[in-house]
Amino acid sequence: MAGITKNKKLALEKLEKGKAYSIEEAAKLLKEVSFTKFDASVDIDMRLGVDPRKANQMVRGVVTLPNGTGKEVKVLALVTPDKEQEAKDAGADYVGLDEYLEKIKGGWTDMDVIITMPPVMGKLGPLGRILGPRGLMPNPKSGTVTMDVGKAVTEIKQGKIDFKVDKYGIVHTSIGKVSFDAQQIIENAREFINTIVKLKPVAAKGTYIMSISLSSTMSPGIQIDPKSVQD
Repeated sequence: MAGITKNKKLALEKLEKGKAYSIEEAAKLLKEVSFTKFDASVDIDMRLGVDPRKANQMVRGVVTLPNGTGKEVKVLALVTPDKEQEAKDAGADYVGLDEYLEKIKGGWTDMDVIITMPPVMGKLGPLGRILGPRGLMPNPKSGTVTMDVGKAVTEIKQGKIDFKVDKYGIVHTSIGKVSFDAQQIIENAREFINTIVKLKPVAAKGTYIMSISLSSTMSPGIQIDPKSVQD
């Protein structure tokens, strides 16, 4: 069994076992226990008291983080010619239609988000086996299938993310970078958590927010007291 690294030992020494911290304490501690040489992502995990196997307990949605994600998001806009300039002006990295559909058929997936229009969705159907497993298939619920292409591109570039609870009842996403100051991390975490709270399914009984954990790439998770975050 591999021994614990020096940095991980130092990180664990800063955390009190079994303690649930306030979001303010957690954000400050996170920066102290992150030892990567690169600008690590800040991740949040929320375990919910839902049964995702039941359609009426599915939790999914979108949220725009007030301070963005800190990540450069590559956007592909699959649009008709009349919408190309609108997509370009909004900052889409790739804009077009048939030529990009052919590239995707050939295995190209060098993008983070695809935005398209309802009339174009039919052309994307055959690409589901390529885009689906990578989470790249546009979806009206996440705002990536819309006639307001410019607005959709702008929101994604500014930090809009979509999320969905997994089969274990956990919602996981990145809400920033370790280089963010503590207040930026707090603001992003609050926005994300309160969005999840508002999406509580009517069918979900008992405790809804079971646990919240904040971590960075390769750092230990820091437990957060849900009451310190919710409005």
